[in-house]
Amino acid sequence: MADRQTGQTGARADMLVVAPHPFFTPRGTPFSVYYRTLVLAQEGVRIDLLTYHPGQDVDIPGVRIVRIPRIAFLEPVPVGPSVKKLFLDIFVLIWTIGMLIRHRYGLVHAHEEAVFWCRALKPVFRFRLIYDMHSSLPQQLENFGFTKSKILIGIFRFLEDSCLKAADAVITICPDLRDYALQQGVRKDKHFLIENSIFDDVRLAAPANAPAAVDPDAEDVVFSPRNPTMVYAGTFEKYQGIDRVIKAFARITGQYPAARLVLAGGTPEQVAAMKAVAAGAGLSGQCVFTGRVSKKTALRLNREADVLLSPRIDGTNTPLKVYEQLASGKPLIATRIWSHTQVLDDECCFLAAPSPDSIADSMRDVLSNPEEAKRRAENARKLYDRAYARPIYEAKIRALLAEVGFKGAGPAPCAPGKRRAGPASSGPV
Repeated sequence: MADRQTGQTGARADMLVVAPHPFFTPRGTPFSVYYRTLVLAQEGVRIDLLTYHPGQDVDIPGVRIVRIPRIAFLEPVPVGPSVKKLFLDIFVLIWTIGMLIRHRYGLVHAHEEAVFWCRALKPVFRFRLIYDMHSSLPQQLENFGFTKSKILIGIFRFLEDSCLKAADAVITICPDLRDYALQQGVRKDKHFLIENSIFDDVRLAAPANAPAAVDPDAEDVVFSPRNPTMVYAGTFEKYQGIDRVIKAFARITGQYPAARLVLAGGTPEQVAAMKAVAAGAGLSGQCVFTGRVSKKTALRLNREADVLLSPRIDGTNTPLKVYEQLASGKPLIATRIWSHTQVLDDECCFLAAPSPDSIADSMRDVLSNPEEAKRRAENARKLYDRAYARPIYEAKIRALLAEVGFKGAGPAPCAPGKRRAGPASSGPV
């Protein structure tokens, strides 16, 4: 296949980004990789992005996507650590070495477990290493039930600590991870807290004259002032608490028969399971499932909603959706867990215990107190503008580039999407 070289045809890349994920797919870490890469490219960094075979190409001038070969029996790639990812990462490691031999990048930006092999290759190829720490990897092994082996978890902890100390810069995505990284000995001047706080529509590459993508189930969702509508848009993984928000909603429908719940996301199997929960709770037309939707459609659903939801039941990393919800100007109901409360408080949202009864109480509070709901939504928008808006994100990226000594040609000369390139490469080039 031909190379993808967007906006910098024939130019040597400054940075190798290693993203061991199905990129791009609409879930947490790939969104983070997309926005990091987008802003880096807009700051003038020419990038080769190495990733798995599954996923859609994106259209970012100055970025070339390189994919390992397709291994069909390892698809689909699940969220979190898995044996499938272990095998795929072996190929990403081989491709990383091949690309480093050929190009000798000055900078390598390693996402998640890619830092393990990039840290080992750093003294050989003498690049400066950025570790993008989306989560603590040994903690992930436990949280996703991958292993209970103290030996394996200990090995991952040793490797992670080594990478934190060896990296020339470490990015974390929330205060909890920041504190963890600093406790492990990362110097403050090498650490950058860059929240996943921007949420533009993702620019997917498409052949010329291709029809625009449509999410048919989501297009059927029509909002009405007579039907106060609560929206959740995100993945349907167990830790998101979708079943609890359905049960909570069922508890308020007698008092608010016109209310509706829209749940956007989930694989067909996950949607079927949650439809069964809704049927068991006696919900029919009041609970709408759209399935997976594009980022553009998710933004539309959130924009037109009356109330937004983040019902996550556990975790320590702040969900990406929270920043979009803060900026929306809409009332937000979120669970009172550390994942949320390191960013949210009772002045900017309605916090509930992660139980159906407590979430239902917050739903009633929002619907019965519109003035208070409006006040908290306005506070949320002010918080976003003050602490997380795009200019702040971009300034942090510039500070990161200064720390690792990048001296490029300056910001990209044209807006994203003005130039389109050919298909992605499928080998180390």
